[in-house]
Amino acid sequence: MDVFETACQRAVAYRSEVANHPVKPQLDYHQMRARFAEPLPETGIPDCAVINELADRGEAGLMPITHPRFFGWVMGASAPVSVAADWLAAAWGQNAAMHSATPTAAAVEETAAGWLLEVLDLPREAAVGFVTGATAGSFAALAAARGALLRRSGWDCEADGLFGAPEVHVFISDDLHASVLSALRYLGFGERRVIRVDTDSEGRMLADDLARHCAGCDGPKLIIAQAGQINTGAFDPFARLADIAHENDAWLHVDAAFGLWARAVPELRSLTEGIERADSWVVDGHKWLQVPFDSGYAIVRDADALQRSMAICASYLPPQGVSDRPPSYLVPELSRKARGLPTWAALKSLGRSGVTAMVRQHCGLARQIAADLAQVPGISVMNDVVLNQVILRFGDDTDSAEQRKALATAVMDRVVADGTIFVAGAAWRGEWVMRISVISGAISDEDVAITTGAIRAAWTHVLGNAPSETAVSR
Repeated sequence: MDVFETACQRAVAYRSEVANHPVKPQLDYHQMRARFAEPLPETGIPDCAVINELADRGEAGLMPITHPRFFGWVMGASAPVSVAADWLAAAWGQNAAMHSATPTAAAVEETAAGWLLEVLDLPREAAVGFVTGATAGSFAALAAARGALLRRSGWDCEADGLFGAPEVHVFISDDLHASVLSALRYLGFGERRVIRVDTDSEGRMLADDLARHCAGCDGPKLIIAQAGQINTGAFDPFARLADIAHENDAWLHVDAAFGLWARAVPELRSLTEGIERADSWVVDGHKWLQVPFDSGYAIVRDADALQRSMAICASYLPPQGVSDRPPSYLVPELSRKARGLPTWAALKSLGRSGVTAMVRQHCGLARQIAADLAQVPGISVMNDVVLNQVILRFGDDTDSAEQRKALATAVMDRVVADGTIFVAGAAWRGEWVMRISVISGAISDEDVAITTGAIRAAWTHVLGNAPSETAVSR
């Protein structure tokens, strides 16, 4: 099996050196497309040669997401132990749909699910579906919500579909993540039919506005809140939202792709007060848990509701007892890899204290970045840094929004071109901001100093070249 050794050697070489290279791809998409464009081979080549050629051609176009100074989006750095477990999952070649077909995959996944509920302190009776990420997680959890809400109104949507079904009123935050809107669209709710609830300056849902909207609607109600707003890191007021949901017999779902991990840190837990009263949650493993991509969790308090919405049954499939947590009854796929293995490995390696320490460290480093850069004239921290997200505005109030956008764009272009850090922009409250997501498992105090130094230097450079680079006269 020399091909496995070749792949391992190339992977180890890449990961060993990633922190010593610029935090950007060397070649862009068009260059990589040209590099890989070729006719289908008539005859094959040896397996080891295939892997070496793939690495030789492909590494120049890799985004170094595992670099400690990658801040572009909320993406974890794929810890080595979970990557290794992911290799085993692929090498073992298990389809994790059924107990009888893949006992190890099912058992490991069940244990990992219990550990997740424990470290996140969610209801221990909840079902956990191992999905690809937050979008699929929201799809699964909201499908369970749709079915449960309609059954309360005497309608079985799993059997009879949605034609003629009672209308489900969906209430979302005005600053909800786009992945939830995608899940709602897949489920037939549509984007324009949702009821948008006002938010405050940090993106938190306003409970009074939600209560007002709920009072004006009759019929089944689905409320979608969030833990960790994608720009500010803010948390909705879950205790109050849970009260409103209870008063309206509504289902409360929480998009908590990365914010739910705050429950693992005692001093951050208050941010999530009341979140345990929700009916469903979605959280990613490929964010703070540092599990490779293709890892998310749909968590639903009512296990029966999730199983009724997701179950796949056929005569040729082995029978599965519902009480035994059939894996194919918890996710929208019958064929899938053993996703529980990397999660099990990550939690086994970190332990509860390791998860706590990592989240605590990252949030502390985010506050440090914000504090350092807030001292720089012309740079403004635009959010209350309650978690790991920092958003920066460049320019003063005397500049127009267009001028500030040009300045921010110029700074980001400068730091990305330099390759010391990778950041990305976002629109927030009429401003174009630099967004810094501190979530790489390998980040250190030294990386923070390098990061703030790079941003300071880029800002100084942009100010010195403002007339030519930004058309701003300062």
